[in-house]
Amino acid sequence: MTSPTPATPPGAPIRVLIADDQDMVRTGFRFFLDAQPDITVVAEAADGEEAVALARTVRPDVCLLDIRMPKLDGLEATRLLAGPQVADPMRVVVVTTFDLDEYVYGALRGGACGFLLKDSGPTLLAEAVRAAAAGDSLVSPSVTVRLLKHVTGTPQPAAPTRPAPPTEPLTDRELDVVRLVALGRTNAEIAAELYVSLSTVKTHLSSVQLKLTARNRVEIAAWAWQNGQAQPAS
Repeated sequence: MTSPTPATPPGAPIRVLIADDQDMVRTGFRFFLDAQPDITVVAEAADGEEAVALARTVRPDVCLLDIRMPKLDGLEATRLLAGPQVADPMRVVVVTTFDLDEYVYGALRGGACGFLLKDSGPTLLAEAVRAAAAGDSLVSPSVTVRLLKHVTGTPQPAAPTRPAPPTEPLTDRELDVVRLVALGRTNAEIAAELYVSLSTVKTHLSSVQLKLTARNRVEIAAWAWQNGQAQPAS
């Protein structure tokens, strides 16, 4: 596999690690991502253990992890790189063939900031990398609302306990933002729908994350579904 690459200076392309046990998948991802002017692949791994070791050494901006890999699966690798106990978590996007709710739930709860199906297409793959690098998240549109509504509305034997209540109540405007996040809207779409600036949306999201002790917008969306706040305002 590729050897560690030194850290790149500010303003350089987004540095990506690809982990997948299929050589053809890694080759395809690398070919497309390296063709993007703002993205470069700096490392590849064929199994979860190698992915974790390389990620910790290379410190890429974004890790793309498959779920079903030898030695260590992508869910455990995600927890080791981005989980709640990680002091300096990385940005992980899980990219898989398997549209299974338990995988999606496990990935997002494990700290992933995105979940993408391999058949989502190369354009969405690049968008997911850019979103993760920017501290945002992207989940395949085909699973976003379905998975959040399902995994938060039905018992999950291996799931963590329900999240603690907010440290302080959310304002009406913050709840508006939360509802739209839960419905899969981007920051730009939220700004347009609420007739506010993009910076205002980001300010609200920062406040919401603090109040909910959420690590990213995916956890905000999960909280919304778990607490009946995911329906459009009437």
